[in-house]
Amino acid sequence: MSVRRIALGSLLPLVLGLLVTSPATAEVSELRLAKQPGLSYLPLMVMEHEKLIEKHSAAAGLPGVKVQWMTFAAGNVMNDALLSGSLEIASGGVAPLITLWAKSNGEVRGIAAQTTSQIYINTRNPNVKTIKDFTEKDRIALPAVKVSVNAIVLQMAAEKAFGPGNAYKLEPLTVSLSYAQGSAALLSGAGEINSAASAPPFYYREIKTPGIHTVLKSYEVLGGPTTNNLIWTTRKFHDENPKTYGAFLAAYKEAIDFINRDPARAAQIYQEIERNKTYSVDELVTMLTDKSSMEFTIVPHNITKYTDFMHRMGSIARKPASWKDLFFPEIHSLPGS
Repeated sequence: MSVRRIALGSLLPLVLGLLVTSPATAEVSELRLAKQPGLSYLPLMVMEHEKLIEKHSAAAGLPGVKVQWMTFAAGNVMNDALLSGSLEIASGGVAPLITLWAKSNGEVRGIAAQTTSQIYINTRNPNVKTIKDFTEKDRIALPAVKVSVNAIVLQMAAEKAFGPGNAYKLEPLTVSLSYAQGSAALLSGAGEINSAASAPPFYYREIKTPGIHTVLKSYEVLGGPTTNNLIWTTRKFHDENPKTYGAFLAAYKEAIDFINRDPARAAQIYQEIERNKTYSVDELVTMLTDKSSMEFTIVPHNITKYTDFMHRMGSIARKPASWKDLFFPEIHSLPGS
């Protein structure tokens, strides 16, 4: 047998495998997506309520795509679902995406940003004026200890306040609770949780409550508006489902335009999807139009502030050369940072 025949024979299984997994194969018939509670995830709620994915999928020649929505309490839990193949698109804080991007060698990347929004660290302890005043008697609720964007912001703030080598000084005081659970614990006035690293809409109710005050805002730590939440997926899904991916991104853009154009209707959709009328439509509209605290945009902002810090702290083994390394090419033309 010739060397050439042997080589061709050994390559045949590989070639067949590439043909089976090439983008020419049929696209997914079911799209499974996940969001979290909170106003920051309003674009996904609008997509669900208005059936925008179904609309754009049909326009792309993919009628009948089944869309399944799930809700998770934190981004790290979504990552497990994404890697196990039980989820196509995840959403959450920027820190979980950066962590997964590094661990997967770029096989998981961002689709687009979702919001630039503030994180408020609020407390009912009157003795805590700055984060330096927290003691072992205090407990700070945040969505996920160590890895959530809230935890990273607290680490950055601690390093600034206490000096190099002290980024984790306040970590023993943190407790993993969802935004809703952490805010409820803070507002209750009872129990060990007396502080929370909160996102909208939760911090609006907290700061209006007598006896609760703000200790720190994330923009003070990060030097200005910074992407807090975004959406991501795997390279496999991106490459093998170009029409579905394109339809999703088009639907996502439409949802964000919808919110910015008609915040009152978007507020009503939030109430319907969340089944929560704790906040009136007028209150929600105030939040949605307060650009100093939150803005819905697909453009990533200040992402490298997180990647540089996480790499320096050893949280990720490598860091992206630019924000574009973290995202698929479809948004590379945007003025991100």
